[in-house]
Amino acid sequence: MNKRYFFLKLNPPRPSFGTDMTMDERIVMEEHIAYWLPYVNDGTIIVQGPVFDPKGIYGIAVAAVDSIETLEHLIANDPANGLNSYEVYPMSAALKQEF
Repeated sequence: MNKRYFFLKLNPPRPSFGTDMTMDERIVMEEHIAYWLPYVNDGTIIVQGPVFDPKGIYGIAVAAVDSIETLEHLIANDPANGLNSYEVYPMSAALKQEF
């Protein structure tokens, strides 16, 4: 089956989130990173990380999945979903370098 690609934007609860997270929020974000790491390692997530926009930090990822339902399941189980909100955009293609 051909993979479908999606751009994900993780919007924090406030623009200053990157500098003023509470301890509880930091724990959730550490769980978020640990949750996605296996999907980075297996190639489901091609790239992910924080973006230091001067208007406020946010996260991005590019996902390669079999279906939107698979992606929706992954997002629904992210420990940071709810604290943060996701925007999901389909991509027509993604070129990636193999290392």
